[in-house]
Amino acid sequence: MTVWHIILIASIAVLALKLAGFMIPAAWAEKPTVARLANLLTVSLLAALIVVQTFGSARGFEVDARLPAVAVAAVLFALRVPFIVVIIAAALVAAGIRALT
Repeated sequence: MTVWHIILIASIAVLALKLAGFMIPAAWAEKPTVARLANLLTVSLLAALIVVQTFGSARGFEVDARLPAVAVAAVLFALRVPFIVVIIAAALVAAGIRALT
């Protein structure tokens, strides 16, 4: 099985899950417990994606210029800086660290 087969199978699975979500009755999705769980699940999946993309590499766990860049982005987001400024600042921090090492 090649990588393209895996991508195709994963794409079909995601589409099937999305279509299954449309078939769920609206009354179920409006329940407070389900709505709260959906919100928490979204946040936890995004946090997991950020951690994997920040620390992950082909060799396993790795700390490099991405960690300070994400830290700078988090601080700037906490200060409510515009998104484009956060992206530019984080990119400059990562580029600066990579240039020095």
